[in-house]
Amino acid sequence: MKTVLSILIVLWSGSFANAQKLNESQVPASVISAFHKMYPAEKDNGWEMEDGNYEAEMNNSAGESSVIFTATGALIQTEKEISVKELPAAIANYVSKNYAGAEIKEAAQITDVKGVKTFEAEVKDYDLIFDAKGNFVREDRDSNEVKDSEDKN
Repeated sequence: MKTVLSILIVLWSGSFANAQKLNESQVPASVISAFHKMYPAEKDNGWEMEDGNYEAEMNNSAGESSVIFTATGALIQTEKEISVKELPAAIANYVSKNYAGAEIKEAAQITDVKGVKTFEAEVKDYDLIFDAKGNFVREDRDSNEVKDSEDKN
């Protein structure tokens, strides 16, 4: 019984670490205003809340992208999906050396509010973050993969 209870507590608490889908009506007006100021032509976008911040996801002719704001509407970062071939060569070398047999599923270029660019490479259940030159920065557990695997259980 204690084991079952422990497992349920871990799964329940882990669900809060994942992104939470939101309707636009649940997003603060300051965030909506900041978003529409940056992207006046953007109409259909999905909203998520992650770590207390608001992320608008867009899929248009330019491809998939997202933008993250604080609750007060301050820009944190933008993220644009890119092809795996657009990543610096050092990233593919790092992945082949440290994740033998794995391939990069998706790639993105992230730009923070100061204009600093980084790259994200999705490998297995991880988002690998690299600096602009392709040097490894950190490994993050991919919250979408975690959520997907929890939904299947």
